[in-house]
Amino acid sequence: MALVKLPLTGDAAADQLLQDDPLALLIGMLLDQQVPMEKAFRGPYDLKERLGGRLDAAEIAAMDGEELAAVFKGPPALHRYPGSMAGRAQELCRALVERFDGQAERVWSTAETGQQLFANLRALPGFGEQKARIFTALLAKRMGVAPPGWEDVAGLYGQMGRFSVADVDGPEALAAVREHKKAMKAAAKAGK
Repeated sequence: MALVKLPLTGDAAADQLLQDDPLALLIGMLLDQQVPMEKAFRGPYDLKERLGGRLDAAEIAAMDGEELAAVFKGPPALHRYPGSMAGRAQELCRALVERFDGQAERVWSTAETGQQLFANLRALPGFGEQKARIFTALLAKRMGVAPPGWEDVAGLYGQMGRFSVADVDGPEALAAVREHKKAMKAAAKAGK
């Protein structure tokens, strides 16, 4: 049995898709906000099923926006905010088509340095500074994509610990990451 690099959803088929399909992984990361991590990263699997068993950046980019929103709305909805996330996913796919010939893996395979990888990620719709740092760490820690200098751009997320999705290697790690996120939110709320 092959090692599961991304045990993020609690579903073997959905986790395998994240590992095998770079577009699924990018969409999962895009969806990873304001919903549980498992739901966010299962979203690409459900989206693929709803799109007839195929995830293709060019096809998603070319879809009618309302049709894609309906796909996201389900039921069940793929995200807490299905309409806006459908739009973001479509913008992401359009950027992939325009900048990377529709090949999601080129976001990282064309980056010779951590700084280039970070810049490629930051240029994607829906990937702010923190999300780009986390995804850089996820690629390095979980997928073996570690261009020189990735640790510098990943910052805290590049360190050993349980800080983000990049550190999830099983259920215990998922719980530890949740606790870390909860503590960070509490500290932010308290004004620390």
